Amino acid sequence: MERRNFLKQAAAATALAGLQHATGQSARLSASLTGAAARTPVPIVTTVHGIGRRKLGRENAEVSIIGIGGYHLGLQNVTEQDAIRIVRAGLDQGINFLDNCWDYNAGVSEERMGKALQDGYRKKAFLMTKIDGRTGAAARQQLEQSMLRLKTDHIDLVQIHEVIRMTDPEQAFRPGNVVDVLQQARKDGKVRFIGFTGHKSPDMHLHMIETAYKNGFTFDTVQMPVNALDEHYDSFGQKVIPVAHKRGMAILGMKLLSNGAIVKTNTISAVEALHYAMSVPVTMTITGCESMANLEQALGVARNFKPMSEQQKLAVLQKTAPVSDAGRFEAYKSSHIYDGTINNPQWLG
Repeated sequence: MERRNFLKQAAAATALAGLQHATGQSARLSASLTGAAARTPVPIVTTVHGIGRRKLGRENAEVSIIGIGGYHLGLQNVTEQDAIRIVRAGLDQGINFLDNCWDYNAGVSEERMGKALQDGYRKKAFLMTKIDGRTGAAARQQLEQSMLRLKTDHIDLVQIHEVIRMTDPEQAFRPGNVVDVLQQARKDGKVRFIGFTGHKSPDMHLHMIETAYKNGFTFDTVQMPVNALDEHYDSFGQKVIPVAHKRGMAILGMKLLSNGAIVKTNTISAVEALHYAMSVPVTMTITGCESMANLEQALGVARNFKPMSEQQKLAVLQKTAPVSDAGRFEAYKSSHIYDGTINNPQWLG
C-alpha cells in the first residue's frame, strides 16, 4: 500500500534527503498541515479538577478530554488492587471516561473495572464498553455479560468492536443483528449511546458511516487510531475525522502510542505523542495505564491542557515521517496481530 498522505503531511519547508515514498520515489515534506492535524481541537465546555470536558458530539453529555483504557487494567502484570486504584484515582482527579471491551483479557478487564465502580464511583463515570457479537444472539449475550461484570444496570456507551472487514457494516445492519439489539437496549434503558470502533482502514470506517446513513441511522461515536504516525499512512485523521464531524459524531482517539511502537522508533517521547494526539479535533483520547505513574503522566498532559501550536505539530510530524512508510510501525493496520475477531471468529456469533 502507498503512503497516501506523505506528500501532504509531515514537516518543515526543507527537503529530507533520502526519504523514500512507499513507491520508491523520493518525497518532499510540506510546510503546512492538512486533514485533522490542520484543525483546532474541539472546544472544552467545562473543567473538573483541571481536566477539561467536551460535549459528546451532538449529544447532551460531557466526557473528559482523556479517558482510561480498560485493556491494560486486566494485564497479568497489573494487580487487581492496582487496577482499582488507577480507576478510582482517575475518577477522583477529574477523568470521567472509562473504556473497556467484552473480550479484554477474557473478561478480567471488565470485572476489575466493575469492582472499581463500587462505593459510589459509578456515579462519577461515563462508562463505555464494546461488544464483538454481530448476530442478535451473540450481541445480547455479550451485552448482558458486560453489564454483569461491570456491576451496572446501564452502560453509557456501547460500541460495535473491530469493524475491520468491508462486509462488517452490512452484517451489523442486517435485521435482528447487533444494531437492532443495541437500539432495543437503548429503548430499554440499558444503553445511552451507540458507536463503533476499528483500527484496520479508514475506508472501512467510511463504509460503516455510509451504511448507517443508508439505513437511516447515525452513530453517536466512532473510535479510531489517532497518532503522529497515522497522519502519514492510510490516515484515519485525514479521511474519517472530517466526515464524522460533519455527521455530529464524537471522535474517540486510541492507539496514541501506536501500541507502544512510537516510543520504539526513537522519534518522539510518550508525552509528545499524547500531547499531539490530544491536539487534533478529537472529543477525547483514550490512554492505557498499567501503573499510577502512567496515570499521573497522562493527567499531567491533560490538566489545564493547552494544544500544540501548528509549528509544534509540524515538528512532531517531521520527526515521525521517516519511520512511517507502509505502516511498519502501525501493525494494527498492516497485519492481523491485533485483530481479535480474526483470531477468534466465534466471538462474532
